[in-house]
Amino acid sequence: MTELLYQTDSYLQSFDAQVTGIDSENRGVALDRSAFYPGGGGQPSDSGTLTAEGQTYRVVRAKKLGEDVFHYLDGDVPLPAPGSAVKGQIDWERRYQLMRTHTAMHILCGVIFRDYGASVTGGDMDPLKGRMDFEFETLQKELVQEIEAAINIEVAKAHPVRVKILPREEAFQIPDLIRTKINLLPEDILKVRVVEIVGLDLQADGGTHVANSSEVGHIHVLDYKSKGKINKRIYVELDA
Repeated sequence: MTELLYQTDSYLQSFDAQVTGIDSENRGVALDRSAFYPGGGGQPSDSGTLTAEGQTYRVVRAKKLGEDVFHYLDGDVPLPAPGSAVKGQIDWERRYQLMRTHTAMHILCGVIFRDYGASVTGGDMDPLKGRMDFEFETLQKELVQEIEAAINIEVAKAHPVRVKILPREEAFQIPDLIRTKINLLPEDILKVRVVEIVGLDLQADGGTHVANSSEVGHIHVLDYKSKGKINKRIYVELDA
């Protein structure tokens, strides 16, 4: 089982670990602990490096398989053996851009639910840009302009962003989590990681976030499209 260091500290850039498993065919190594986000919930996995016995490997992606996080390495140099000590280094510029983007998505969700009662139905992101789908019947240019103004007001309010890991039973007692369909979580998930933008949004979420909404920077709403009768897609981009 890989200890998921990013769940409690999104700002952790480097860490020490030990190799616990090998996927020779795909050049993957599992570690006993990792700060690499393995992807999920619309957020891509981290990239970076692993260094073992003087050899530095480029991590092109990470993926969670069962209880382990595998780190897939570029090149053809022999993989570190099970039991090897490694040092991990996150590609911090990319990670921080994804943290800002992910928090921007939650700000967007919070504002749209608060102001229009529309729930999110899906989303995807890359560094500094993303899209989210909402249960809107109609969405016009004027409304989009209102949304852009409102989300940037919330950015400027400098809301603290808090992360908690709660027992499943406790999480299920929170009304704001029920609206985000927390009841769809598999029954074997006994603890729920909760991300709160204080005063604005509360969601069950496994990804990485900034500590304060002010770190997000200006959010631009680039476009919107209809993806069905009650499904509208909003595209956003952040300043570099």
